[in-house]
Amino acid sequence: MIGIVVSEADRASTEIDRSLELRTRDRARKLISKIDDALERLEEGTYGYCEETGEPISLRRLEARPIATLSLEAQERHERLERTRRDERDE
Repeated sequence: MIGIVVSEADRASTEIDRSLELRTRDRARKLISKIDDALERLEEGTYGYCEETGEPISLRRLEARPIATLSLEAQERHERLERTRRDERDE
């Protein structure tokens, strides 16, 4: 009986570890893709400009998040819109 409980606990622990590893790999893959996109924008001469407004992204924001594609203001608008859509879906 004790062996079965330990086995189930080991299995659960392994599943949690595997899930964490997959999420970590997925995040790394997405980050690499965003870095590649930023390098492409750099080559094209569009790096540092907001994709939504065309205005320059602040140096402070780019230092904090070099892969940023939106100015802080545009990002905040985007997040507010997403929250509104999510709230409407949840109602």
